[in-house]
Amino acid sequence: MFVTPTPAVLLAGSLLLVPSALAQDASEPTTGQHSCVQPAAASPGAQKGKEKSSKKLSKYDIDRIGHRSVGQGANEYSLEEERELGRELSAEVEMTAKLITDPVITGYVDRLGQTIVRNSDAQVPFTIKVVDSDQVDTFALPGGYLYVHSGMILAADNEAELAALMAHEIAHVAARHATRAETRMKFFMALSIALMYFGGPAAGAMRMAVGVAGPATFLKFGRDAEREADLLGLEYVYVAGYDPQAFVEFFERLHINKKHRHNFIASAFATHPMAEDRMRQAQEEISTLLPAKTAYIVDTSAFQEVKSRLAELMHEHAPSEGRRPILHRRTRGE
Repeated sequence: MFVTPTPAVLLAGSLLLVPSALAQDASEPTTGQHSCVQPAAASPGAQKGKEKSSKKLSKYDIDRIGHRSVGQGANEYSLEEERELGRELSAEVEMTAKLITDPVITGYVDRLGQTIVRNSDAQVPFTIKVVDSDQVDTFALPGGYLYVHSGMILAADNEAELAALMAHEIAHVAARHATRAETRMKFFMALSIALMYFGGPAAGAMRMAVGVAGPATFLKFGRDAEREADLLGLEYVYVAGYDPQAFVEFFERLHINKKHRHNFIASAFATHPMAEDRMRQAQEEISTLLPAKTAYIVDTSAFQEVKSRLAELMHEHAPSEGRRPILHRRTRGE
């Protein structure tokens, strides 16, 4: 069972609400008012689009979040085993990663993440921590272990952006993408080994099928998993009361600034490549699958306070000019 929190109880701090932009065409400039004009008659193409959307809604009905078939499919891991796998992997991560322990920062990020979890299809509890790193990245391990880099918090303009990015990672866990991919990988490995004992033209054809379909399937599954996480994340952040448009806006802004801040944001695009078609699809899903609301949560004073506190903390940890080693060269006369 999931609970849809009202804006008043989501997080401490003042809330900034903005009018809905779902009805606005993505190509139009953003304005303070938005209207939705219904066409007089639907074209055949539009009718097919509605049928396609209807089929998608049958599986991704936002009114049934927490009671859907998300995450089902071939999987050799039980939820308990998946949680244990994540625990082992998290121990390895924390052997090398430096975690931020400031209770104000970690408490805020955990509350925000748990709000999204409560409005998701996740079937496992989440452990959420903040990594001391200037990389603009966040990642989730199987079983509900979510890590948010401090660079991601500083790169976000508002709380809705951070919530949307965390929702994307929560969606990967809810859909059990990691263990389902591992199950599929093991299946193809076992099939490849079995084919080694066959001969003849039929076996050659089977080897070719595995050699071609195997990697291609993994690649396609990877794209599909990312796009499913996009859709689910948009749903989760929307149901939690945040503006889903923040997800697209964040990556559009990073895409523009990529050339200027390559070292700091490269990891975000490496782990979550946001091609233009993916951003267009996310925009389409926002405008067609999510009913318009009169207002969304965009920002809170709590987020801005935590962001300022984090910036000060990172500045304190950065080496100052006076503490850097100075190279002295000895001349021949000395």
